[in-house]
Amino acid sequence: MTKRPGTKVDCRRVELDGIRYVILRESVFEELCERAKVSAEPKAEALEAASGEFDGATLAEKLIRRRRAAGLSQAELARRAGIRPETLNRIERGRTTPDFATVRKLVLAMDAAEQAGAQASFSDQKSE
Repeated sequence: MTKRPGTKVDCRRVELDGIRYVILRESVFEELCERAKVSAEPKAEALEAASGEFDGATLAEKLIRRRRAAGLSQAELARRAGIRPETLNRIERGRTTPDFATVRKLVLAMDAAEQAGAQASFSDQKSE
């Protein structure tokens, strides 16, 4: 990746939750990491997804486990995520694979529920 005057890197810019990211070719990313002398090892979840082992059934199992651990019903999680309960039901039964936006809504809703649960638990412990 030699820098030449007037050349541009082919990339996409996206914003998620007010944070800007740049998506670029993996070869460019690897070259940048090499030049910076850093390792860019993907997280285990990313490897799992890339290997094809992260199918709809695995997603459904993880979603159900996390929803139950957060103490949420399907209806409550769907309401918090802003999706239809029927959609969540189909996802959890493995009948459909959600798009990125739907997964993101579900994760954010569960994160908020888990955080609220942790805060409530902490408050209960302080008052004892």
